[in-house]
Amino acid sequence: MNYDLIALDIDGTLLTDEHILTPGVREAVREAASRGAEIVLCTGRGPGSALPVLDALGLSGTMITHNGAATIDAARREVLHQYSIDAHEIARFRDYCRDSRLHYDFNTAFQMLIDGITPEAEEMYKMFEAKPIMRSADDPLPNDLVKFTLFGDKADLDRVEAEWNGWKHGLSHIRSGEFFIDVMHKEASKGTALRQLALARGIDSSRVMAIGNYFNDLGMLEFAGLGIAVANSPDGVKEAADQVTLSNEEDGVAHALYSHAWEN
Repeated sequence: MNYDLIALDIDGTLLTDEHILTPGVREAVREAASRGAEIVLCTGRGPGSALPVLDALGLSGTMITHNGAATIDAARREVLHQYSIDAHEIARFRDYCRDSRLHYDFNTAFQMLIDGITPEAEEMYKMFEAKPIMRSADDPLPNDLVKFTLFGDKADLDRVEAEWNGWKHGLSHIRSGEFFIDVMHKEASKGTALRQLALARGIDSSRVMAIGNYFNDLGMLEFAGLGIAVANSPDGVKEAADQVTLSNEEDGVAHALYSHAWEN
């Protein structure tokens, strides 16, 4: 093996646009694991919707979830590390979304909470195998939140992102897809979490491989000794990567693994 730790983004990378894990990708990931590499799903999803993907791969182990805000032991369903945010820091973002009639959810490491739901959001959660818990909008927020997520159409999120970029606050917000903006602890990122995991494993960054497709993947692509973008990535992501592989519709992860992960 050329790499001891392989970090894989899920949506737009490991899965097709229809959220399908193809046999070719599954076989390649399992072969990398059988050859000794530790496979780590590194995703914006929470554990509840990332675990089915790990199960479909036939693997277990550590997952980096919520864009790096919570690192999880999948087998034991335990939080290994998380970046918590105070509920009062989220209030401004929640109030903005509520006033703008935009859908949002609150996330602890293992739970997703919502104040309400739209037909579009309901379909989105079903697609991602997420199971949000309905709460009263008047209920106090928990203090162990790790992420606040805004969901909407691209035009609305372009406008919101531009406005939030002008705010001064102690958190970070990142576009994790065309239809999502995530608000998190300022130090939370996939790159930071992957660096922490590699350090805990005693693995040098040169022995880390990462594959992703969007701007929330930049940190892990830059940290890894080999950062690979799938062909469906935006230009800025492809420019930051060391290599570009085939798209998620063309088994790009499998192509990257067979080309780079071990000696053929």
